[in-house]
Amino acid sequence: MTTALPFTPRKSLGQHFLCDPNVARRIVSALRAPVAAPVVEIGPGTGALTGLLAERFSSFAAIEIDKRAVEFMRKEHPGVNVWHVDVLEADFGTLSDELGGPLHVIGNLPYNVTSPILFKLLQSSGAVCEAVLLMQREVAERIVATPRTKAYGAPSVLIQLCARPELLFSVSRNVFKPKPAVESAVLRLDFDCTEVGVDRVHLTNVVRAAFSTRRKMLRNCLATWTKRGVDLPNGVGEKRAEELPPTSFVELARTLPPIDADSCS
Repeated sequence: MTTALPFTPRKSLGQHFLCDPNVARRIVSALRAPVAAPVVEIGPGTGALTGLLAERFSSFAAIEIDKRAVEFMRKEHPGVNVWHVDVLEADFGTLSDELGGPLHVIGNLPYNVTSPILFKLLQSSGAVCEAVLLMQREVAERIVATPRTKAYGAPSVLIQLCARPELLFSVSRNVFKPKPAVESAVLRLDFDCTEVGVDRVHLTNVVRAAFSTRRKMLRNCLATWTKRGVDLPNGVGEKRAEELPPTSFVELARTLPPIDADSCS
């Protein structure tokens, strides 16, 4: 028997609610958090993961932007602290302080804001130690991609420099309501709080400029610098961005002075 949803999914919020309890249990089991560790769920929606998380973890909270979902969660799980806030505006540092330690984050991410949420977590890496996230499979594959592959790009580099990503398993579109047009996957991120030794904004500018035109040599993609007389190290200018491992971009960013590099010249 098909169970009716407690409220209608909103396309504007990218809502595709997980409706398979077996998949939900598998996702929750992927979280490595001890039972007393602080756990935060992003976008509980209709609560496919929430009840399982509330049973397992003693320090648990949820972040939800949809007022209908907030009201539903507070009624169904009155013991859960539900923050009615946009996750992109949430302060994970404050939440970490309130819950008593680095956060373990879990959630079924809306496809339309997956990348902003990922970079929000990266910016909050001191307050977040682990994330288990359900997302579009293509995005997950880009995150774990290795050099010299089609999927390897700026997200691969920037995320792999801040975390250890692991693609855990695929999830069929048939276990969602409404059914999305794409397949999904569960990704785990273990955050490494070690500093890369270079300003992250500058590093991001360098990486994005390097990948702005994939088939061009780096001497062309990084023309913002080379036209100003900056030399690229160790023959890097004759390579393409997709050939370099993430650590090489750190060395490259250390060589190039911080300037506006939002686009290739």
